Amino acid sequence: MSSPAPAAGAPLPYKLIATDLDGTLLRSDETVSERTRQALAAATAAGAAHIVVTGRAVPWTRHILDALDYRGLAVCGQGGQVYHAGEHRLLTSVTLDRQLAGLALSKIEAEVGPLYLAASRDGLEGEVLVGPGYRVQEGPLPNVLMDDPGELWAAPINKVYIQHPSLDDDALAQAARQVAGDLVGVTVAGEGIVELLPLGLSKATGLSLAARRLGLTAKETLAFGDMPNDIPMFAWAARGVAMANAHDELKAVADEFTASHEDDGVAVVLERLYLS
Repeated sequence: MSSPAPAAGAPLPYKLIATDLDGTLLRSDETVSERTRQALAAATAAGAAHIVVTGRAVPWTRHILDALDYRGLAVCGQGGQVYHAGEHRLLTSVTLDRQLAGLALSKIEAEVGPLYLAASRDGLEGEVLVGPGYRVQEGPLPNVLMDDPGELWAAPINKVYIQHPSLDDDALAQAARQVAGDLVGVTVAGEGIVELLPLGLSKATGLSLAARRLGLTAKETLAFGDMPNDIPMFAWAARGVAMANAHDELKAVADEFTASHEDDGVAVVLERLYLS
């Protein structure tokens, strides 16, 4: 059932708005529409806080936040990083145990055959290393080609990306969970993006830390997303809103559906809730 817009002086419907980036807040050209900007501005003017929660590590997120003049907290790296955008400062960071990750990769490759690999290094300037065969999405995101597989383990990393020459994302993720789910977390974060993470880490982990810093709780949180990596965030938040373009696994656990990321789906809900 739809919630009515708050009357003047009425309690806010949600004090915290958590939005994924790709496929949710961002359109395909990596911009946020003027309508969505205005809806977020209205919600924050009413007293709600907005937190970006993305699978992207900080180096792949910072330019977007800067372009939006976003000054608050952002949860990056699939929950592993809490970043203060206004201060350009990393507040918390969780890294992947490289020994466990190597063992997990060995088990997965024993099950499905050779994988194409990439990895996100830790830190504000952490590079994304890309191995032979790994398909990187087109766009401005920086990456460094990796000729020697040993480079993968040469410095602390947040996550490992895996691709398979023939298995689709869901099948690869399922196989990885079956043989290595006791060693690492496995999530699908987007098309062609299957990630190995520290066990137990999720967007909910980082969002709960960021919310605590703001003095806010899960029951005060409205979350928007589009991919299976948003499932833990939906489970944590009071209400989860799936975009029209969302993955079926996320739609199955959503409390509500909205328009697509191309059609201002975030704004559609926020206007209903925060604008009379």
